[in-house]
Amino acid sequence: MLDVRRLRLLRELAVRGTIADVATALHQSPSSVSQQLTLLEREAGVALLRKVGRRLQLTPQAEILVEHTAAVLQRLEEAESDLRASLQEATGTVRIAVFQSAALALMPDLLHTLAERHPRLRVTMTQREPETALLETFARDFDLVVAEQYPNHAAPWHPELDRVGLTRDAIRLAVPAGPAWAHITTLADTAGLPWVVEPHGAASRHFAEQACRQAGFEPDVRFETADLTAQIELIETGNAVALIPDLMWARRPPSVRLIDLDGVPHRTVFTAARRSMAQRPSILACREALAAAVENGLGRRPRPA
Repeated sequence: MLDVRRLRLLRELAVRGTIADVATALHQSPSSVSQQLTLLEREAGVALLRKVGRRLQLTPQAEILVEHTAAVLQRLEEAESDLRASLQEATGTVRIAVFQSAALALMPDLLHTLAERHPRLRVTMTQREPETALLETFARDFDLVVAEQYPNHAAPWHPELDRVGLTRDAIRLAVPAGPAWAHITTLADTAGLPWVVEPHGAASRHFAEQACRQAGFEPDVRFETADLTAQIELIETGNAVALIPDLMWARRPPSVRLIDLDGVPHRTVFTAARRSMAQRPSILACREALAAAVENGLGRRPRPA
């Protein structure tokens, strides 16, 4: 009979691409992973891997096993979920991946709610960009991800993950406060001003660049940082302008002047978990706590100047 643990290694290789990445993710040595895959080939009686240049490629027979392994792992998670659901109590550990503005706005309330309602539930949090976090949740590195999707920039889709909408927050132009900046009333007025944006590849940067181009100019990007608190600091001190989502103001009053964009575009925030885990009491408890955190934060959101 094929060993499930070795089958999981084969699936991990299909998802992550290299033995080194599999070894890092599972806290094993590359030689140990290679040995286990060699044993799996002996058990299967067929070649599962072939070298293409310096990389390993799965054979068609390996792809068949990967497909079945995904189903086996899903059934095992469903069995564990059913077992935990029978206890009617949220316990254990939930590993949450979350992007920065959601971490700042929602995690403190979530942790407070869970501590009161589910004291035996342990939560760990890791900040991740949504594109990476969705893949890592699919790969079983996390149990729940809080992700975002900007207009006309769809987040990656993984069929094994369910999605539950959490909130929508407006994206507004943020400029320094004060009379020297009072003439700025539209996005077009920022042409020629210094901008701060997230690094290349981020959905927010793509959205900002497209918005500026539609307004008739190319943004003068002088500062790049994924840290939105650093972006706000640059705006506060008169060094830049940026597009900032309202969720950043859920726990603090705006320290900059906010201007509506044409059409008032919104970012979508959602949670995703593997379908096999979605009904676990621990996942349901976290999603309920996140929804409560959103409701608490709505009243603190800003209105534009």
